[in-house]
Amino acid sequence: MTAPQLLWLGGGAAALILLLLLRRPLGRLLRLGGRSAVSLAALACLGQVPALAAFLPGVNLVNALVMGLLGLPGFGLLLLMQWVLV
Repeated sequence: MTAPQLLWLGGGAAALILLLLLRRPLGRLLRLGGRSAVSLAALACLGQVPALAAFLPGVNLVNALVMGLLGLPGFGLLLLMQWVLV
């Protein structure tokens, strides 16, 4: 084998080992990203309803992450924070 082939083989093995070691944290991050994307879409859809637009929190990444982490209680928390701060 030549040196470049050994380098590619070693890099591939290192990447495989790294993926095996980080499987759970990467899975959790991907799940959080998916849940946050769904939360962002839900906030955007609810923001289009004129009767609810005044009561809902803004559509941004922080609100989506809070809802992605906490789910429906996170939505309640965001509503409560908006009510208290306004």
